[in-house]
Amino acid sequence: MGIVPLRRLRVRRRTAAEAGRRTDAVIDLCAGLVAELRSGATPEYALHTVLTRSPALRQALGREPGARLAAVHYGADVPAAFRLVAEMPGGAGGAAVAACWQVSADSGTGLVLGLDRIADALRAERALAEEVAGELAGARATITLLAMLPVFGLGLGAALGARPVPVLLHTPTGLACLTAGALLEVSGLAWTARIVRAAEDSPERSRISAGSVPQRVGSTSSPGGACGVSRRGSGRRPPPERGRYPAYQGLAEELW
Repeated sequence: MGIVPLRRLRVRRRTAAEAGRRTDAVIDLCAGLVAELRSGATPEYALHTVLTRSPALRQALGREPGARLAAVHYGADVPAAFRLVAEMPGGAGGAAVAACWQVSADSGTGLVLGLDRIADALRAERALAEEVAGELAGARATITLLAMLPVFGLGLGAALGARPVPVLLHTPTGLACLTAGALLEVSGLAWTARIVRAAEDSPERSRISAGSVPQRVGSTSSPGGACGVSRRGSGRRPPPERGRYPAYQGLAEELW
């Protein structure tokens, strides 16, 4: 019976590690694109150069989106590839990159300012997630201690000669105590784990809200927006579908 929870825990840890690598890959890709674009490269050439220089980065983005982005010289749909990255764990920033790239493709303006601000926002988000993880270390230790307390109690009782296992398994009172204790144990673990998950999910829900985008990501001294384009000039395509990338919806709309 303990195999299924352990397997789920292993899958969850693997997914979290993959999400972390993908988030770092999106940040590194934005930083690399900014450096190449500032040196005078075209967006397509900059993307090809960054991905060719770092195969590990392309692999971290995901096999299919990485292959699509690598085929930029062959007419690949770059915004669609970034939106595919956004569908994967840790790649939500790809939705903002896709929006910025689409605005630039429609208007002919540069990507540098938008990508630079996206990278800054993602770095701040990653720093917040790391801070939350550090604060939750104590709560995780409490969960582990709570899970081990019954075993410690049984061992202590056996060491004192109280024979707790036969009492719990072979007497009506012991069975009642065992049932009540198991229910309380499971409830305590579930409650504590829910608190930890809620704290872990709070940065996800408050990444970049529509109200904070103009100050954190999309603000600029010019009226053009984060990608240096005006809404009048970039109105050729509708904004991204609301609800698909809620954490970056405000950023995507600001770029549009």
